[in-house]
Amino acid sequence: MSEPKTPEDSPKTTEEIAGPVEEKKDVPESTSADEKEKSAETKDAVKVNGKREKQWNLLITIGVAVVIIVAAACAFVYLTASVATKGDTVSVYYTEAFENGTVYISNMNTTEPLVFTLGNSSVIPGFEEAVTGMSVNQIKTVTIPYTKAYGAYDPGLVQTINRTGPIENTTFVVGQLYTVHYKTANTYSTIKILNVTPKTVTFDANNRMAGENLTFTIKLDNLTKKQ
Repeated sequence: MSEPKTPEDSPKTTEEIAGPVEEKKDVPESTSADEKEKSAETKDAVKVNGKREKQWNLLITIGVAVVIIVAAACAFVYLTASVATKGDTVSVYYTEAFENGTVYISNMNTTEPLVFTLGNSSVIPGFEEAVTGMSVNQIKTVTIPYTKAYGAYDPGLVQTINRTGPIENTTFVVGQLYTVHYKTANTYSTIKILNVTPKTVTFDANNRMAGENLTFTIKLDNLTKKQ
């Protein structure tokens, strides 16, 4: 007769073998579709932020450009209003000298400045260019080449004429300067006497400064802007 089975020997259920079953919580599982949607949202947010950043940078660039343009315009107006430009009437004191420093003429110590309008060709081109851009009380020294001064020396302006008519009895001195009035053109010219004989006189009608590079020291005394 078989012995009765003890409780320990009785067959165990599946639950008893595996032990207590832990309670499962309802945790939603992420799917690949959810991940794609989140990734798309992230990309969209990055695109929006990037677009806003570009717009902001563009606005900053435009603002800086506007400030620079306005500042440049103001500076231009200020500077051009205070310096001599074409059409302005100026009064200047100056000293004109040869390249070796020998002074030819000067009005620096007088009360009468030279007055002229820039652009009307009343002074030599180089002198006008030197004054252009100067401000009142400014002093500058410039060397002007003969091409922008009184031009090259022209041997053709050395002439010999007979001493007849109005100059027959005129006394000429070699080296002396004379002013000649040309009635046909109603112009005046200064000539230098080079040689005198009983029947002829030879003179040079070139400007005294022709062929000379000149050094000018200029002071702008007054400036009247073109209206």
